[in-house]
Amino acid sequence: MPVTRQRKQQQVEGYRKWLEGSGGLILAGYAGMSVRSFEELRRKVREAGGEFHVVKNRLMILALRQAGMEVPAEALVGTTAVGFAGEDVPAVAKVIVDTARQSGGLQVKGGLVEGRIYGARQVERLAELPPMPVVRAQLIGLLQAPASRLAGVLAGSVRQVVNVVKAYSESQPAAA
Repeated sequence: MPVTRQRKQQQVEGYRKWLEGSGGLILAGYAGMSVRSFEELRRKVREAGGEFHVVKNRLMILALRQAGMEVPAEALVGTTAVGFAGEDVPAVAKVIVDTARQSGGLQVKGGLVEGRIYGARQVERLAELPPMPVVRAQLIGLLQAPASRLAGVLAGSVRQVVNVVKAYSESQPAAA
């Protein structure tokens, strides 16, 4: 049964909404992947804060153009599924890359993060980044380290002043 023009327009609009709500996207080919593996991958991507959908290449190209984005034409050839990442793009990329390494049916084609086009190798390197909560904790640690050192130095200086005053008071004869 052929898909009507109206239905195609609805699909393009749906793709565009996914694009607008995502911080990045990871393109993958899924030929040869079992339904069970595909559903497991979808579940893991949802847990990582994203969505994973099969898309029609021509309609995805239209949606990307409408959203003002471009991806290499070779990334949208053959079977294509897209991981739409929320805020934590590396977490979604990690799930997809790990699944691709474990199963022979999934191949990473590339990605688009904040307007920059990533090749398959770059997506794999992106997947190696730590998750966003870890990055935030590292940043907070870096910001707190100088403050704690400064507090230690100030406390040491105050302690020295107190010791000098105490030593001076002890060296003076007691008043009657």
